[in-house]
Amino acid sequence: MAVFSLMLVVFSLTTGEFVVSGILPDVAVGLAIPLSAAGLLTTAYAIGMIAGGPIVTLLTARVSRKPLVIGLVITAVLANAASAVAPNYPLLLVSRVLAGLVIATFFAVAIATAAAEARPGKQGSAVAKVALGLNLGIVLGAPLGTFVGQHLGWRATFWSVAGAAALALLAVLRFVPDRPSATTGPVTGELRVFADRRVRLAIALTAAGNVGVLMVFTYLAPLLTEVGGFPAGAVPVLLLGYGAGAVLGNVAGGRLADRALLPSLAGLLAVLAGVLALAWFGGGHPVATAVSTVVLGALAFAIVPGMQTRVLTAAAEAPTLAVAVNASGYQLAAAVAGWLGGGVIDTTGGPRAIYLVAAVLTLGGLGIALYSLRQDRRVPA
Repeated sequence: MAVFSLMLVVFSLTTGEFVVSGILPDVAVGLAIPLSAAGLLTTAYAIGMIAGGPIVTLLTARVSRKPLVIGLVITAVLANAASAVAPNYPLLLVSRVLAGLVIATFFAVAIATAAAEARPGKQGSAVAKVALGLNLGIVLGAPLGTFVGQHLGWRATFWSVAGAAALALLAVLRFVPDRPSATTGPVTGELRVFADRRVRLAIALTAAGNVGVLMVFTYLAPLLTEVGGFPAGAVPVLLLGYGAGAVLGNVAGGRLADRALLPSLAGLLAVLAGVLALAWFGGGHPVATAVSTVVLGALAFAIVPGMQTRVLTAAAEAPTLAVAVNASGYQLAAAVAGWLGGGVIDTTGGPRAIYLVAAVLTLGGLGIALYSLRQDRRVPA
């Protein structure tokens, strides 16, 4: 129930992150701003996550875990409520930055808590259960939040996110046990964890291993319509297929991480690169595109539990800070993916070339995984 409670919070906060894309037109009309300006709300949230991950985690390193979790969730509830009542665009922008500030730290604490509560050898599965909230937020929460915004107004969407997080907080209060703070010494001592090459490689693995598939996800709609030949009305159905694959992949990835962490990660990244290349080859065929979309959803989230578990095991002395920085690295990879994908589309290759570029980028993550595996075998734990 402790892990389930944390998963509920992850679900509500992930919904708050991804639902914004579905209500952007409503926000733009409601505040009388250009659609491009409304799109910066997503950027503001990502900036909050990237900056807040290491900073908030360092500042709260000496706080006991349960009070910290409660404080982070309350902050997220208040920030989303502030978004709901924001009278103008600048204040809405600030509220989104504040909402993003606490997410990376909460995710890091939730991952570390779940791993600590798990039985020996089951840390990967415990991490996957928390990460399931991320899948459900994308697959279920964002569409529901968009539906609420379209029928009750965009402010109702932010109220719904705040309410869902508040309800999840009740479960946290009841079931999540308290654990000691991350450190009792100087907070700056936590930074020593990054002197370990395994930690640096684990964070690099997350960034390099995800940038390709994040590029595909960012531009999935034009890939489905302009390359796959599907009508716009089929995109939500295919996105559901992507999300269903993500849920299954997340569970399978957790179990594989329990059995053989780095070998399974290397294998999954190799398969992911191959599927991306096949998607490029068969991109003009609707059936091939539909199948590859579901498979890519599964592989994209199958690598997540293993990557998080690798950071946890490599950074045993300061796992919360390392996972928070890892989450910031993931967001940075997402930002780079959006920028790089736009550049690829502007080339003569068009949107279809995104698949091929993503496959090459994923090979970079595979190289890091294989190098890390080789180093682990050469140097005893």
